[in-house]
Amino acid sequence: MQPQPAYLLHKRPYRETSALVDILTLNHGRIRAVARGIQRPGSRSRSQMQPFAPLHVTWQGERELKRLRLIESRGAAAMLVGEGLLCGLYANELLTRLLPTELPVADVFAFYTAALAELTVPASRASALRRLEVALLDALDAAPRFTTMTGATLDPQARYRYDPHSRAFTPAADGVDGRTLRLLAHCDWGEPGLARAAKIITRAALAPLLGDRPLRSRALMQSLVERRRQP
Repeated sequence: MQPQPAYLLHKRPYRETSALVDILTLNHGRIRAVARGIQRPGSRSRSQMQPFAPLHVTWQGERELKRLRLIESRGAAAMLVGEGLLCGLYANELLTRLLPTELPVADVFAFYTAALAELTVPASRASALRRLEVALLDALDAAPRFTTMTGATLDPQARYRYDPHSRAFTPAADGVDGRTLRLLAHCDWGEPGLARAAKIITRAALAPLLGDRPLRSRALMQSLVERRRQP
């Protein structure tokens, strides 16, 4: 196997010196593997396998749980702190939770790579996450269709709520206006003027995929927001 560009999404201890890892790879999507010996003090692989750091990896095994063979750095980790770090943790948790193993998702990999650079800039964080979320929804065949439930064109003067089960929109007095939705259908979801509508729709589209178990990163973000509001 040729070394694969990759990023660590999640790591937890396994036995005395090993770890179970979820890795996002360029050509093979999410891989679950055992990284043997990586928890040993002084392990070179331990220092290299950090969140948000670009890697080259190889693995072996035919079952769902692989065994990592090669772990090499291919650059410095993105320097994420504060809110940027929480956004990065959200991206990692989302991909770990929702991506099936070994589903090729080259677009998701590309948007994740771009997001790591953009998350260092406060003004770029929301748009970076929306683009990644939309790429993920596309990969899961769960992206919104910008029509009504009957397939009709959205009325720019009406307001709509997104229904994730039909992947279409239903009239709702407290929904998003049709004009904004039509713009969103043909524009970059990261456009600043569409930010609020994009967040509402991606959150609604992701909700049934995530189920009832809340995202830990989202709870941490909410705690940060509440602390900032305190006098």
